[in-house]
Amino acid sequence: MIPLSWYLLVAALLFCIGLYGVVARRNAVGILMSVELMLNAVNINLVAFWRYGSVLNPSAPPVGWAWTIFVLTVAAAEAAVGLALIISIYRRRDSVIAEELDLLKN
Repeated sequence: MIPLSWYLLVAALLFCIGLYGVVARRNAVGILMSVELMLNAVNINLVAFWRYGSVLNPSAPPVGWAWTIFVLTVAAAEAAVGLALIISIYRRRDSVIAEELDLLKN
């Protein structure tokens, strides 16, 4: 069995890559993809902790899978709304650079 620390290390690495993408990217689509990467890192943690918790207590309900499905559903809704907003902004401004999006100022 693979140790829990390896799963946590992979999830932490994915989360750090996603965080770097959010901070360093200028393109709104790239920022949205980085947020999705961060959510997938959280899903790895949820499933890993559920798996190792179910080894200790075999009668435990599959709570990790339930939370993972919930996070995936929220991520899909976030991606749909985010892409709709990005398409709307692109049609209006001809740019999706996050620094130039000042529609709500003034």
